[in-house]
Amino acid sequence: MTLITIIIIAVGLAMDTFAISIVSGAVYKELHIKHALRIAFFFGVFQAIMPLIGFLAGMSIKNYITSYDHWVAFGLLCAVGGKMIYESFKIKPAEDSLNPSNIIVLLVLSVATSIDALAVGITLSFLRVSLVEVVSIIGLVTFVLSYLGVFIGKRYGHFFENKIEAVGGLILIGLGIKILLGHLAV
Repeated sequence: MTLITIIIIAVGLAMDTFAISIVSGAVYKELHIKHALRIAFFFGVFQAIMPLIGFLAGMSIKNYITSYDHWVAFGLLCAVGGKMIYESFKIKPAEDSLNPSNIIVLLVLSVATSIDALAVGITLSFLRVSLVEVVSIIGLVTFVLSYLGVFIGKRYGHFFENKIEAVGGLILIGLGIKILLGHLAV
């Protein structure tokens, strides 16, 4: 897997955390750098840990599905991408109860937004990848986009939120198709 592909996966996975970061930034009345760093840290760490857990789970079943692992990878990436696109079009209630300063809220948001990364981690176990490199890049990209998202949210509010999540879904579906076509062409 090339570095560009890993970065594209990382960006696709980070789109939901980016969207939540934008909403979080819009919620703060007084935004300080420490707020953005805390949100970015939580999202980055969880987005890095979940693919690791998924990778380890995938390794335990890899021997049983080797002959059709590309179909599994394709299915998982399309399911995750489709879910992200679907979620981007759902009408969401106002985020009045969202308080990103609350550690419990931040933990719940971190877990909820990193479930997709768990599924991608399972997919990664079927590919030849450097796990340390992949989870590091996913965590770093998520950290940077989440950090920037908080400030974008403070400035522009909810304008971009749904569109970004849909783009992330399309990226993951595209990667699923690329993996499938790569295996079918062999």
